[in-house]
Amino acid sequence: MPQVIDSKVIHEKTMLYQNGEIIFQEGDSNRDLYIIQEGKVEIWKKTEAAEIRLATFNRGDFFGDMALLQGGTRFASAKAAGPTKLLVIQPGGFLLKIRRDPTFAFEMLQALSYRIKISNERLVDVIKKGNVPKATVDEILTLIGGQ
Repeated sequence: MPQVIDSKVIHEKTMLYQNGEIIFQEGDSNRDLYIIQEGKVEIWKKTEAAEIRLATFNRGDFFGDMALLQGGTRFASAKAAGPTKLLVIQPGGFLLKIRRDPTFAFEMLQALSYRIKISNERLVDVIKKGNVPKATVDEILTLIGGQ
């Protein structure tokens, strides 16, 4: 069970998770943003074939941004990979944090842009290997373009 170790600011708290402990599950409705202060977090997605690890985040990284920024439910699950200390920012505190620290917003945008670049590179690699039919590639690219 996670432990709250600090809650000085109204929309922020620091929590401690143990190895393997679930931070949130795919489909959950909470919209908190998490910043890793210590430890690691793995992001997992269930598919028909298997559960896939999408990412591993380390100290200084953030996650939970998709639910915060887009609304809706969690796209994937997050779990601690070893003892992990997280700063948890509730939706109401997100704008306050940006107002207090505008560089936080810029750093977030940089990280999100980098993640998109990496996703695009992975997609191109899969396409080059010929593992995906052209019609599927066209459909994916149309969706990524927001059309």
